[in-house]
Amino acid sequence: QVQLVESGGGLVQPGGSLNVSCTTVGDYVTSYTMAWFRQAPGKEREFVATITGSGASTIYTDSVKGRFTISRDNGKNTVSLQMNSLKPEDTAVYYCAATRLVVATKSGLYDDWGQGTQVTVSS
Repeated sequence: QVQLVESGGGLVQPGGSLNVSCTTVGDYVTSYTMAWFRQAPGKEREFVATITGSGASTIYTDSVKGRFTISRDNGKNTVSLQMNSLKPEDTAVYYCAATRLVVATKSGLYDDWGQGTQVTVSS
């Protein structure tokens, strides 16, 4: 099991940017595929982006392509999500997650989760 500690959430105006980060603590962190999910009020948890252990491959949900960028720094054991051109519909609790699978976009395939960080996009 790996412990995930998130930070960086907050309030931002539409069109603004925000970066959320997740620091991982535990063995085999660099071998894990990491991902960001989000859950808005009244909605199911939604896949946002994932990145492989090496950082060589990424996958994004269509609604954030071109606006969000997932990255990882294995030397610092962190994974980040840079969110640009934010929209009110991006408002949600954002969660980072880890899995041993090489590719996964379903929440049920992830083993470890952070506590989530609130991102609110509003004027």
